[in-house]
Amino acid sequence: MHMRASLGILMICLLLTACSHNPYLDASLTRYQGKDQAWIEKELGPPDAKTSRFFGGEKWIYNRIAGGKSGPPLFNFKANECQMILFFDKENMVSDSSYSGC
Repeated sequence: MHMRASLGILMICLLLTACSHNPYLDASLTRYQGKDQAWIEKELGPPDAKTSRFFGGEKWIYNRIAGGKSGPPLFNFKANECQMILFFDKENMVSDSSYSGC
């Protein structure tokens, strides 16, 4: 029984860490709220991908390198890829944003 309780606690901890957010990135993405597509493209450049949203508007995806790790063999660098997603409404204004891998 003790083993099941330990396993349950471990699973809950893993789930909570997998769903955690970066408060610094959350705060920086809020500056894009309410901005139009022209302003975003001027600030960030053209998106790496665009898709249409079902109820109108678009989803823009930007891929960036956000640091990385060096391994033991000389100069073995593994970059962390960060994906930023901006959701535009029908009026081409940012209505929401998200990120992954950051």
